[in-house]
Amino acid sequence: MNYAGPEEETPARIGLELTPFQGLRYDPDRVGSLAAVTSPPYDVIVRPDGLLELESADPYNIVRLILPQDHSPAARNQQAADTLRRWRAEGVLTTDTEPGLYVYEQRDGDLLQRGVIGTLRLSEPADGVVLPHEDVMPHIVADRADLMRATSANLEPLLLTYRGDASGCGTAAVVEKTATLPPLLATTTEDGISHRLWAVTDPAGLAEIRADLGRHQALIADGHHRWATYLRLRAEHPSPSPWDYGLVLLVDTARYPLRVRAIHRLLHRLPVAEALAALGDTFRVRRLDVPLSEALESLASAAADGNAFLLAGDGAFHLIDLPSPDLLARTIPAGHPEAWRTLDATVLHATLLDHVWGIPEDSPEHIAYIHDTVATVEKAEHDGGTAVLMHPVREEVVRDLARQGVTMPRKSTSFGPKPASGLVLRALTS
Repeated sequence: MNYAGPEEETPARIGLELTPFQGLRYDPDRVGSLAAVTSPPYDVIVRPDGLLELESADPYNIVRLILPQDHSPAARNQQAADTLRRWRAEGVLTTDTEPGLYVYEQRDGDLLQRGVIGTLRLSEPADGVVLPHEDVMPHIVADRADLMRATSANLEPLLLTYRGDASGCGTAAVVEKTATLPPLLATTTEDGISHRLWAVTDPAGLAEIRADLGRHQALIADGHHRWATYLRLRAEHPSPSPWDYGLVLLVDTARYPLRVRAIHRLLHRLPVAEALAALGDTFRVRRLDVPLSEALESLASAAADGNAFLLAGDGAFHLIDLPSPDLLARTIPAGHPEAWRTLDATVLHATLLDHVWGIPEDSPEHIAYIHDTVATVEKAEHDGGTAVLMHPVREEVVRDLARQGVTMPRKSTSFGPKPASGLVLRALTS
């Protein structure tokens, strides 16, 4: 079956169904500051330094819910559930009195992004309503499912994108009108990004958004593991139930284009010297004794002509490119579109990790996925491992593959800016 692309309209019967909910939010009078209780999404936090920094920012920081710390997974999840229950009982987190959708704005210098947070009726990829573009790791889905079961809450929204029309009507009109009003909250986080949140509760505005979104489908920009978790938990609960819906942020990228960045790999147990030696003559290797910024420019230049990666961890950068065509033919799975077969992430996982280096991609003991470039290099140098720095894939490639129903290798892209965790939560039980 052929599906419309994320930028195309879909029949109303299979469109997006975004539903109002009573948001669970921090009482600003009970916390040090709203900025101090927020966090990046759970998978962006650089452990352990980033985690410790967030925990020390405020005793009520959301990281205590999304990444609880204890001696076992069961104990961690129970701790998160107990913490959430206590914060609600103490009034640290309070429930909004009226169901609504939430207009969410992020501003980072010249970049402005606005979207709508609500609970989205869940659908399978085959339905063509919400399209994934990346594979997921089963152990992460299992971990997130255990946490959601324990807390009975959606603690942070996924980031989904759709392509609105140019008329400025429907959802766009409601969003822009709402953004002229005084917000429910406004704060600026440590990274310099300002955040504002409004509630849309009037029936006319909600109806306009519902009718408009019902004509569209969405692409998962960030949160594939949480989406897979939503689907798993929905299957565990007889319908109808609150588990039929999941918390999302929907952004119209026709009005607010996202940034697409790479997600890097840290190979814990592979020193750079061993990684280079294993390559033999299958890749061209060039040592770059230059600052990180210049090394990334060289990577971008090489990536324009084909597959290229930067290896780091020994105090220098090593640009590897021009992989052997014979090696690629032997290691890249057939039966996929050419756009998938030539992805850097495909070559990294199928050729380098699986064949050359023999590293299991789903083992946290061997590999970590890190968004921050500097942090990836620093950790590799500190731990004696290898940082594999990636060049970002173009957004149009992601959309084209999603239209074809083809998923990219896991952790292939990083869309942003991502919603801050802690501004609005969803409790599935009262």
